[in-house]
Amino acid sequence: MDPTFSSSSTSSSLRWRILRQALIHRSDSQTQAEIKRVTRKSTQGFNLIPCQVVDSSSEDSREASLCYSIPIAASPKLYLTQRVDNCSDLNDFEISNRHNIDNTGLVCQWPSEEVLAYFCMSQPDRFRGKRVIELGSGYGLAGLVIAAATEASQVVISDGNPQVVNYIKRNIESNSMAFSNNTSVKAMELHWNQHELSELTNTRRLLLQNTVIRKDNILS
Repeated sequence: MDPTFSSSSTSSSLRWRILRQALIHRSDSQTQAEIKRVTRKSTQGFNLIPCQVVDSSSEDSREASLCYSIPIAASPKLYLTQRVDNCSDLNDFEISNRHNIDNTGLVCQWPSEEVLAYFCMSQPDRFRGKRVIELGSGYGLAGLVIAAATEASQVVISDGNPQVVNYIKRNIESNSMAFSNNTSVKAMELHWNQHELSELTNTRRLLLQNTVIRKDNILS
């Protein structure tokens, strides 16, 4: 499939061209311009929570460890293991298809996650004594910031992709010393349309009365 590019090209046809480029490794300027028209991937954050790579293991490694410095006096640093750019493979897509989910949580640390984390960090009173669940958390930066920089009683960091949840578990373990003894932090595999939430007690009350974090809005 190689639709001819024109100003009237649909987004779907342009996405097919992105796939075609990935398969034949094209990198001409016209193709790059088309990709920028339809792709929403952006690894460029806003430096609201400064971070730096502290361990990339080797050139062949699929992962890197990043250190996030919470810009609040006496706040702990957070260490997150993340995938490096452009390393999805067929297994990632097979798992996505099997669980009927996408793999956006593996792609990168999205700028919206950084903005959400900064917002939560800037309003600690909103979370004090609350039970908080983050939906579609990716690597879990916002949830980890809440656990480390507010006095939430419980933080559940969730995602629908089991691979992503494994990263969340690792990141919670890596930062366990950054959390208050009064704050419980756990990872959970959770789909947004999932009705049975047996792992959470009084779930309906939690969702209605406490704070639910999503990247597109914040509900109290």
